[in-house]
Amino acid sequence: MLEGMRDIVSIELLLDPASEAAVRADWQALAAAGLSSAGRNPSPSNRPHVTLLVRPALEPVEFDEAVSRLPVPVVLGEPIVFRHGDRGVLARRVEPTSELLELHLSVHAAAPPGPDARHTRPGEWTPHVTLARRLRLDAVESALRTLGPQRSGEGVALRRWDAARAEVTPIG
Repeated sequence: MLEGMRDIVSIELLLDPASEAAVRADWQALAAAGLSSAGRNPSPSNRPHVTLLVRPALEPVEFDEAVSRLPVPVVLGEPIVFRHGDRGVLARRVEPTSELLELHLSVHAAAPPGPDARHTRPGEWTPHVTLARRLRLDAVESALRTLGPQRSGEGVALRRWDAARAEVTPIG
């Protein structure tokens, strides 16, 4: 997220059903262990995804080239933690395959220049799927013990998330 900004627009890569189910199983395991979990968000728009682009606003854009690249292989790898003080975001690292990197670049090429969040800019992007936000760092080891194995799957669709409007729009 951009510093201090809650109203953002993001372009997200959705996972195939089996990969999505595996991430949701990790969410459920974390919650069952009494830990922070992305699955605690009851919104129907809350789905496992890989964020490709984030900025404060984005006019409607055609992402035809990016959509033509789908599906792309996705490897949900080892857990990683993005630390923020005494808490962090627990995520599954997504292997940056050439197909995934090309998809990421095509999304950015289609969007007009803008103030992209640093963590989604080409060359600075760390592809991942979020498992938990605001996880206490002293609970990381417990959280890691609850997670299922790494898995391979596919990124199958793109969507646009507009946080200010709480609106999801399929792309393509």
